[in-house]
Amino acid sequence: MEKVLREYKIEVVISAVGGESILDQLSLIEAIKNVNTVKRFVPSEFGHDIDRAEPVEPGLTMYEQKRKIRRQIEECGIPYSYICCNSIAAWPYHDNTHPADVLPPLDRFQIYGDGTVKAYFVAGSDIGKFTVMSIDDDRTLNKTVHFQPPSNLLNMNEMASLWETKIGRVLPRVTITEQDLLQRAQEMRIPQSVVAAITHDIFINGCQINFSLDKTTDVEICSLYPNTSFRTIAECFDDFAKKISDNEKAVSKPVTASNTDIFVPTAKPEALAITAICT
Repeated sequence: MEKVLREYKIEVVISAVGGESILDQLSLIEAIKNVNTVKRFVPSEFGHDIDRAEPVEPGLTMYEQKRKIRRQIEECGIPYSYICCNSIAAWPYHDNTHPADVLPPLDRFQIYGDGTVKAYFVAGSDIGKFTVMSIDDDRTLNKTVHFQPPSNLLNMNEMASLWETKIGRVLPRVTITEQDLLQRAQEMRIPQSVVAAITHDIFINGCQINFSLDKTTDVEICSLYPNTSFRTIAECFDDFAKKISDNEKAVSKPVTASNTDIFVPTAKPEALAITAICT
């Protein structure tokens, strides 16, 4: 790794490892420190501000590993940007590790708690776009970069109502209680229990909205690029609705026990952990 960094004079490193590979970044940090050519390192976060959020286990263990990575970066004096983009712009399933790949519900909504706790939902394309913009911006050097687009701050009830307008029908709503989520987390089924723990932190604890950007290291992406727009949740839901309209089988087949595979998301294999190195 050090040889590649040195040979190609890499100046920007974006890490995208996940799952059990978080601590593998320690060797990457050591390599970056030794070559002394990297002008910006973006560690694998792309979620919450892990120094502020406090999910239950097993989510907490993952966050503690990410905190260890942050502290090592800072101790080594490596120039960094921490990207805190919050939630992906899709229906927030508590039992699926790839919600962006799954249609929002077509049979019923599962609402966490009373459905009133808000969160920020950001399209994957915007996460990539603004990350690339920020890594060449002096204002984000050694900063925690928060994605808080006001137009994309919604609660579960608002998300459900918006999706109903897109599909043209009203769906029943089922409450998933705090205890339900905690029980799923306590099952310690990895990665499903991690997702349940983080879902609890978002929609019960309000981990995306229960703090102020009051640190000197905090910057907010909308204030940095006020003339660059985010895709709205409505636009993202339009994409999902188009997928349904393009699939006549999905919209015409009734929901029965024999075809729940169309409507009920199933867990997908975890993506292979990778580290992306960009020049």
